[in-house]
Amino acid sequence: MSVALTIAAAQDLLYREALLIDTQRFGEWLDLFTPDVEFWMPAWRDETTPTQDPDRELSLIYYKGRRNLEDRVMRLTSGLSVASAPLPRVVHMVSNVLVTTQGEGSGEVSSAFVCHRFDVRMNRADCFFGRYAHRLVWHEGGWKIARKVITLLNDTIPTVVDINAI
Repeated sequence: MSVALTIAAAQDLLYREALLIDTQRFGEWLDLFTPDVEFWMPAWRDETTPTQDPDRELSLIYYKGRRNLEDRVMRLTSGLSVASAPLPRVVHMVSNVLVTTQGEGSGEVSSAFVCHRFDVRMNRADCFFGRYAHRLVWHEGGWKIARKVITLLNDTIPTVVDINAI
């Protein structure tokens, strides 16, 4: 059976992802990803060109496989990371969601995001913004994220940035 990715399904998944990360429901958030997910935030090679290859060039964040994301979530929520305790308050706004290409049981989705982050320890608010490129696949009866590329447009990062703030 071939399943077509609709704009409504893509929006639902991206909005759900934002809600789960904002409300620190990390277990449910991890369930949105395929086991072999690629989660990547490239660095900028220069003022206009992001890096293209996470294996050969600098990345701001790179995780290959959900198991690596699970490990990052464990470190983030364990209370053992001084930089992550307490976790910042975040809210993501995802917009301009477009299904750009479709295949049989898969699709590429482009969107824009803004993430407002408040660090309670430092009484400091930051705003990160950029673009997402998701590859969604029909997996075990539902749409899952097989790849997420985060292009951070304001990459002068004033503090630690982690998976929950981009």
